Amino acid sequence: MNRLIFVVCAASLLLAPLAGWVAEVNGAAVEITEWKVPWPDTRPRDPWYGPGEKVWFVGQVGHYVATLEPKTGEFRRYDLEEGTGPHTVIADRAGAWYAGNRLQHIGLIDPDTGKREMFQLPGDGARDPHTMAFTSQGDIWFTVQHGNQVGHLQRETGKITLYDIDTPRARPYGLVVDEEDRPWFVLFGTNALATLDPAAGKVTEIRLPRSDARPRRLDLTADGMVWYVDFAQGFLGRYDPNTQAFQEWLTPGGRASGPYAMGADARGRLWLVETGAMPNRFVGFDPETETFTAPVAIGSGGGVVRNMMFHEGTGSFWFGTDTDTIGRATVR
Repeated sequence: MNRLIFVVCAASLLLAPLAGWVAEVNGAAVEITEWKVPWPDTRPRDPWYGPGEKVWFVGQVGHYVATLEPKTGEFRRYDLEEGTGPHTVIADRAGAWYAGNRLQHIGLIDPDTGKREMFQLPGDGARDPHTMAFTSQGDIWFTVQHGNQVGHLQRETGKITLYDIDTPRARPYGLVVDEEDRPWFVLFGTNALATLDPAAGKVTEIRLPRSDARPRRLDLTADGMVWYVDFAQGFLGRYDPNTQAFQEWLTPGGRASGPYAMGADARGRLWLVETGAMPNRFVGFDPETETFTAPVAIGSGGGVVRNMMFHEGTGSFWFGTDTDTIGRATVR
């Protein structure tokens, strides 16, 4: 384990939210509000609604971690080394954990002092941590896209364990953790989902029905179903781990819709962003009726919305855009 601790710079700015977009479609009400990030052309992405009613996010191109306080519009920035290329941030009482994608580490930031602890990925070759999720004990599972691995960080010891993917160049990408603390993730470089039994330490690949599918994000619903979006061909899919059955639905934008960010809300509805459309479009799906909502345009255009998380307390999805905004989509 390699640890490095030092203080990073922080800046605070107050900005008002952009005008919200409100629509009611197919019985589902959607209200989208965006806050303009004060650091242009930095690709703000992967927000996480954390303790203290702060929304954490990373600037992938700007090499920073930052917070937004939605009630006040205050932004605060924590600068990282040039070239860090952070991809994801998740936060708990210990602080904000981010994936230092290009500098091969996972970092932990103390939001009060700015002090940082770094956990270097072991081994040789590509070690690019990508998407992360907590277990029930606060440990972290994460994907290593070009390293073709999935990893586990044990928070008490700082030990990182990496597990190889059998399929070459499988590009493990989006990841979530189920109630039994097993990671589920997509293999963006091929047509497969994957999971791992921590006791066995072996990755299991689950081939999708279509060879041209390229899943990019996924989520789980309370009934145990695994949902995913096929970025290459425009489908929303469902996998039943008990029956091993698949079912897929073509999204409203069709095969060129490029569904990317996605997630499930508290009612078990699925929501996704069609990034093949300009402006990007926010779309819902009701599994009970197997129907999509009419698409709702993202006011800033979106550019590309890469990831989003649902926060039950606010009843909202939080997302970042390539048009330099942090967005909130409140669904009812």
